[in-house]
Amino acid sequence: MRKFFRKFLPRHETVKNHRWLKPFGGWLHHPNLWHLHRRSVAGGVAIGLFCGLIPGPLQMISAVLLAVLLRVNLPVATFTTLYTNPLTIVPLYVLAYELGAWVSGTHSGAPIAQLSFSELRWHDWLGELRDWLEMLGKPFLIGLPLLAVGLAIAGYFVVRVVWRIVVVRKWRARKHRTEG
Repeated sequence: MRKFFRKFLPRHETVKNHRWLKPFGGWLHHPNLWHLHRRSVAGGVAIGLFCGLIPGPLQMISAVLLAVLLRVNLPVATFTTLYTNPLTIVPLYVLAYELGAWVSGTHSGAPIAQLSFSELRWHDWLGELRDWLEMLGKPFLIGLPLLAVGLAIAGYFVVRVVWRIVVVRKWRARKHRTEG
């Protein structure tokens, strides 16, 4: 697993000596932010899955901040946020709305099919986001964090289990090579 990820990640020295990142001092120099081990990668995936559902352009920024605070793999956390994109965000938000409606037992009455951004004004994206959240109401505000936490927990444990399976298979293969 490490060899696969190592191809795509920058080296620690490269990050440490990068002119744009030097002002952040010791924050970005913790070894867990760049090392590829089971806990760090699983934590990075969990943070990326959680932060990927944050509305607006704050996904990667929040993933970086959480990765630095929790000292998990920074590039993995940042890259994992990309699972939300223009093709996947609407189905994920519909799922979050339905989850929130199921948990709360209420529907806001806003038909999901009528959600549109025909006059999206980027200079006032916070106002647009507030209006959109008010239209969806309580089910969406309950379902979105629930879905984000659920995806993060599932992603964490899936990475841990898959990583363990791969390692055990490699151990067994190595053992069979040395015995035979």
